[in-house]
Amino acid sequence: MCIHSSLFYSNIITIFVPSPLSSKIMKQTLRLCPVGIQTFSEIRTKNYLYVDKSALVYQLANAASKYNFLSRPRRFGKSLLLSTLQSYFEGRKELFEGLAIEQLETEWTAYPVIRFDMSLGKHMDKEQLEYFLGDQLAEYENQYGIVQPAKTTNVRLWHLVKAAYEQTQRQVVVLIDEYDAPLLDVVHEERSLPLLRQVMRNFYSPLKALDPYLRFVFLTGITKFSQLSIFSELNNINNISMLKPYASICGITEEELLTQMADHVDHLAAVLNCKREETIEQLKRKYDGYHFTWPSPDIYNPFSLLNAFANEEINDYWFGSGTPTYLIEMMRKFHVLPTQIGGVQTKASSFDAPTEKMGGIVPLFYQSGYLTIKDYNPYAKLYLLDIPNNEIRSGLMESLLPYYLHNHADVGLTTIGLMYDAIRQERMDEALCLLQTFLRTVPYTDHTDYEGHYQQLFYVIFSLFGLYVDVEVRTSDGRVDLVLRTQTTLYVMELKLNQSAEVAMRQIDLKQYPDRFRLCGLPMVKVGINFDTERHTLKDWLIEPVS
Repeated sequence: MCIHSSLFYSNIITIFVPSPLSSKIMKQTLRLCPVGIQTFSEIRTKNYLYVDKSALVYQLANAASKYNFLSRPRRFGKSLLLSTLQSYFEGRKELFEGLAIEQLETEWTAYPVIRFDMSLGKHMDKEQLEYFLGDQLAEYENQYGIVQPAKTTNVRLWHLVKAAYEQTQRQVVVLIDEYDAPLLDVVHEERSLPLLRQVMRNFYSPLKALDPYLRFVFLTGITKFSQLSIFSELNNINNISMLKPYASICGITEEELLTQMADHVDHLAAVLNCKREETIEQLKRKYDGYHFTWPSPDIYNPFSLLNAFANEEINDYWFGSGTPTYLIEMMRKFHVLPTQIGGVQTKASSFDAPTEKMGGIVPLFYQSGYLTIKDYNPYAKLYLLDIPNNEIRSGLMESLLPYYLHNHADVGLTTIGLMYDAIRQERMDEALCLLQTFLRTVPYTDHTDYEGHYQQLFYVIFSLFGLYVDVEVRTSDGRVDLVLRTQTTLYVMELKLNQSAEVAMRQIDLKQYPDRFRLCGLPMVKVGINFDTERHTLKDWLIEPVS
């Protein structure tokens, strides 16, 4: 039997199992997981676990395009990729011993490398951002003996690249990490965004004119800002974000998990007292499911996977590391309902779109990693976007919970945990009693006087369980309000407002909703629920098995 978290959300309660002796011995031989370590040289010299991406690094560094851009979600390995490129272009052959690139590179030429980390330039106004950029330039100006830098950052960048070229007689490599970081937190602010965008545009503007002095330019980020010079003036930049050869350049593929990380999988299985196959399946449900093109290998979230191995526990790590403020603000701006997240069919031009021109939330959801490609119709040229995995689903729903529970979200999570435990044991009546009691404590708002509000609330709660849930499911005679599937039961649910549970149950029977799910292979249960807008909670309900 596999022993793991007994509730939907492992932060609430977790059953820990002492590691057997064999697991302790195995752990002593495992390489440490580089959680939070983004410096390639440190990982290699200190013998941390490194999943070999060096063949792709060589391919990218020696491709036809000199200017390249990669978009990936936060904490997906972009900084480590840039650090690896930096070590490669600096000719540090010793760091790549035993890796795939050792069989590909023969010259190991050392180039001057200028690397900017824009992730530190957040939460700044115009003056602070200009000072920050100047400080980044000053480090390299000192290195190349520039004692009287120009006044503007774009001219300083121009002089810096030329100085590095003239002093080394080799073309310069420019690496820019998280190029869009200074703009992301103000993407929803009509006043601040143009000011900061102009600062960044000026800074990047010399890159195209410096072409004769440049060997390679690589930028990473989360989103695209079309009015930045890298996408307007630097019109020959190669966006590799959706190119098949680079689909796995960041993240962990399933093949890499089963080969290069096999010992860590075996150790985690021993700690969890699981079979290896069960452990892999848990990791897959929790962290897998990313695709940045189609077809594409399955990509696991590297941050969450490494944390799970390091902490010996499958938990919510990526979403728990911080939900970007701009995402929540944009969700409010576009009035996104929980049921509207995912299941979207769209063209690439719609979700791989410049952020400041988007007409909906989908581009930001995709570029930030909350939606990913799940399928592609080559005839219609439409991509299917959906939530990647259970970690993202539960994290998103938890971030939306305050909208429905207001200042009672923390207590609500406890109630939801108890509800899940009850439903898991097929005690739906007890779960609804818990919700009824809790909703009586939530203050009245203007958003609770229509049926859809409660439908969305149920969707958020059931999604937090990590179970299958859908709304407005079509049948031959209508639409089912909610369908919930547990490991043992499929629930067909109808919601009513200021009517009665009997009316809800009659509709289920009259329209023969359960017939739509006869082939599901699970026992079915009908649930009719009536809400009372005066008391702002459940008034009554009926629960009947389907014969």
